[in-house]
Parts: sequence; C-alpha cells; structure tokens
Amino acid sequence: MTVSQAPALHDQRRETLVARTVLVPRIQPPRLGTSLGIGIGTLASLAPGLLPRSVGTQIALTGLLAALALGVAGILRALVRQPGLLGTRQQTRARMPVAVVMAVLVVGAVAHAHHWQNTLRAAMGAPRIAVDYWVRCGLGAAVVVGVCLGITHTIAWLLRTLGFTRAASVGIVLVLVLQFVGVPAVVTWGESVYARANAAVDPTVVEPMSGSGGPGSVVSWASLGAHGRTFVSSAPERAVAVYIGVTAAPDLHSRVALAIQELVRSGGFERSHLVVVVPTGSGWIDPKAVEGFDRRFDGDVALVGLQYSYLPSWASFAFGRNEAAIAARSLFTAVEDHLEGLAHKPKLYLYGQSLGALSGSAVFADDADQDRRTCATLWAGPPGGRVHRGGATVLANSSDPVIWWSPSLLWRPPDLTAARIDAPIPRWLPGISFLQASADLLAALDTPRGHGHRYDADQGTRMGSC
Repeated sequence: MTVSQAPALHDQRRETLVARTVLVPRIQPPRLGTSLGIGIGTLASLAPGLLPRSVGTQIALTGLLAALALGVAGILRALVRQPGLLGTRQQTRARMPVAVVMAVLVVGAVAHAHHWQNTLRAAMGAPRIAVDYWVRCGLGAAVVVGVCLGITHTIAWLLRTLGFTRAASVGIVLVLVLQFVGVPAVVTWGESVYARANAAVDPTVVEPMSGSGGPGSVVSWASLGAHGRTFVSSAPERAVAVYIGVTAAPDLHSRVALAIQELVRSGGFERSHLVVVVPTGSGWIDPKAVEGFDRRFDGDVALVGLQYSYLPSWASFAFGRNEAAIAARSLFTAVEDHLEGLAHKPKLYLYGQSLGALSGSAVFADDADQDRRTCATLWAGPPGGRVHRGGATVLANSSDPVIWWSPSLLWRPPDLTAARIDAPIPRWLPGISFLQASADLLAALDTPRGHGHRYDADQGTRMGSC
C-alpha cells in the first residue's frame, strides 16, 4: 500500500463504521428514573399480602404503583439536574448497573411472591398459581403503566399550552365541581343502583307468609329492598325476622317507629331472645349470621334490622358513617324503651358486621355502658378493630384486610390481639402494608369460610350469654 492510498483506505473504514452504526443502533439502558420508578413500584406491589390475589387485582396494583413511582422519579430527576448534584455523565454511567440491580431484585421479588401466594392458598384451601399467572400480570401491568403515562403526558401538554395560571384556574374549578357535584353524584349513583336492585326480583326470594313484607305487615314487600327481601325470606320459619327498608318511611324517626310496630305485630317481643342487627352500609345482613342465631337460640329468637343507606359499605364509610351510627343508636334505644314497659322482657343482644360493627359500637359511650345495657354483643370483622370490646365477642380473622385497614397502618402495625390466626401473617412494612391491605379489600369476601372477611354462622353461634 502506497502513502497516497492510506487516506482513501481510512475514509473507507470510517464510512463502513458509520454504516454499521446506522444499521445496528446501540441499545441504551433506560434512564435512572425509569429503572428506579418501575423497579420500586413493582417491588412494593409484590410485597406479601393477606389474601390470595387474582390476576386482575395484581395487575391493577403493580401498574398503578409503578406509574406512581415513575411520577415521583420524574420530579426527582428534575431536582438531580440542578447544578451541584449528580452530573449527566455520572447518570449515564450508572444506568446499566442500576437497571441490572433492579431487574435482579424484581425477579427475586416475583419468586418470593409466588411462594407466598401458594403458601396462603395452601392455608386456605385455594388452588395454587403457576408461572402463567405472572406472565399475564406483567403484560397487564405494562398496559396500565402505558395508559397512566399517556394521561400524564396529556396533562403536561395542557399545562404547557394553557400556562400555569390558566391551568391552576381549571384545577380549582375541577375541585369545586368534585365537591359540589361529585359527592352528590355518588349518592345519585347509589340511588340508581338501589332502584335497579328493587326492580330486579330474585326468583329464589319468595314473599313470606308472615314477617316483614308479608300479609298484615306494616311495611310493603317492595319497600324492603333487595337486601331486606333476602333477609326475611332466608330466615328460618321458627325465627322472627323484622326489616325496615330505607324507603319504607321518609325519615329515620318514622322508620324506627315502624320497626317497633313490626316487632309487636310479629310477636318479636314475646321471644326469649331479641337481637338488634346493624346492617352493612347497603343494608345487607349476612344470611349465614341469621342461620347462626337460629342455631344459637334454638329458634326462640327475633331479629330486627334497620337499613340506613343504599350506598355500598365503602361509600357509607366515607360519606355516611355518622348517619349509620345515629340510625343504630336510634333503633337500639327505641327497643330498650319499649322493653321497659313489658312484663316479659326478652334478653337483648346487639350484633354488627363490618361497618355495622362500628355503627353498633357507637351505641355505647364505653365498655361499661355496653355490658350494662345488653345481655351480650358480637362484632364481626370491625374495620381497624375500632369497637368497644369489654365483654363483647369479637370475630376477627388475621387474614381479614378489613380489621387491618386504618390510616394508622401507614406508620404502625395493626393490633391483632383479638384476631384468630387463620393464615400466615405478613411482616408489617411502613406504607407498604397499607397499600397491600387496601388492595386485599377487593377480595375480602372471595375467600373460603373462616378466612378473610367471611365469618358465616359463627356470627350467631358465638354470641355470648348474660
């Protein structure tokens, strides 16, 4: 090769290298914020929970937490770019090691979550999960993250287009709309759901020959609502079942008066045992509890329930907890007052499940008041365990997310002293345990008997004595 040929050969090699670079682009690892955000969000979603988790629940939890962590990472990325902090070159060099570390951690967390889920399922008699469970979870979570990112980018585009002042004005308007329109919309939605439930007649629910809604009753069959009709029709024939729906009268005072009239008419005050039942938010009373009370008192029992809302329990818990307590207190006090004038006084009991347990406990000022005014009380699955205990029987499964769930779970472990250990208990983690318990609420009733929020006939048979 001559000296004149050297520059030409050098240019040829350079052109070949450029062509290869264009044809085979170098794969860059994700940015630090992306790796950390997706990794940390995924790790938080895979922490041990209380219940066997469906694919859909795991997808939602992983996708939302990963998207949230990405948002936080974006804020931190803007701070890191400030002068004096980690430089751009250092960030670039750290990308690959961080991505590898997070990938290894996520793989390890998936393996641990797989083992934990199957351990829970073995304890509860549920089917085991296989590898395809995690494949579906991964694909679904990726879709959720993509949707969240799309929404975030749209909001960012609006901020750039409208400017900060206009965007802030729009935000204030949205907050006002949510406050004055959103909450009433939830109530209206609840009314529509309740109306549809009343319109849909379950063919297995038959109007009773006696009891609430039957011939001679002071309330109509239609006014009981879906939950009330199920309650009175599923009650054993030898027990007295009284139920007053929220549409039976225009106000609480009138509904309480109807409950007393119905107890008198049906012979409820003539039984040896009278149980005031506080329903859940929507008015539901567990038929298994009714069955348990019938067995506990050998049929010599009357049960009375008063519906105070048509909203689901979570909505009543958020928007109508005070109304629920007032309704429970009004009915129990009216029953007490009527018993004072009777020569034959049945033994008085109080029972509530979930939100009904909180509302029932609100009847009393303290534990001593509870022991004085009732023969016995029973609380099943009280949210956060916040009930007057005293001599009460408290049914609480350690796997029930309802007894775990409380804002205080963010910074301290739950009080499980009254809980029955029915499954492995995950280690409490600040913040993470709150998120896990919140996700498990979705499946609290989708468990075998004796696990989660299912207490079945124990809600009646475990009632105490005077």
